[in-house]
Amino acid sequence: MSTDLISLLQGQPVMAILRNMDPQRSVELASKAWDLGIDLVEVPIQSPDAVPSLAAVVRAGAERGKPVGSGTVVTEEQVRQSAKMGVAFTVAPGLDPEVISLCRNLQLPHLPGVATPSEIQSAIRLGCTVLKAFPASILGPEWFKAMRGPFPGVSFVATGGIDASNAAVFLDAGATTIAVGSALADSRQLDLITEIIATRGTPRPV
Repeated sequence: MSTDLISLLQGQPVMAILRNMDPQRSVELASKAWDLGIDLVEVPIQSPDAVPSLAAVVRAGAERGKPVGSGTVVTEEQVRQSAKMGVAFTVAPGLDPEVISLCRNLQLPHLPGVATPSEIQSAIRLGCTVLKAFPASILGPEWFKAMRGPFPGVSFVATGGIDASNAAVFLDAGATTIAVGSALADSRQLDLITEIIATRGTPRPV
């Protein structure tokens, strides 16, 4: 499971999160992300009315060969629903052994959320070495630097409160990937996001 996530994240310093948008807008911003070189797109399904947006982006991603994940996956039912829609990975705000186990059984890469050393240790015991650090803006860049010492084999996706203005700081602190949401809809931030992708990313083979 971790190997698959590592492969997905390789050369991808930015992940796009499309939350609380209707299907049409979700596909529009997903397409913008892909055009910019952001291969990884996540659509959170914190409520049932968000599921159509995920389904629409999964279909659009399939047409372009792009991996789309479901976010805010906190129940086993959401895992099964996501798998049926054909997502490439799932993301959670926290660490749930049952969700991780089901994702493993379904061969679905899962990115669990952590915020403490104890949670990181638990995640490692459960076989997860690619983790979502959440909420990143509250944890701060120094948290990432501190975690690199005791957990050198763990890769972190910085999520929560990240935008173009502070993305580079978290990447420099040790985050493998940063997750952004509103930046895609803000023309003032797009140039900075594009620069990060150009200087830190690795283009995937076409």
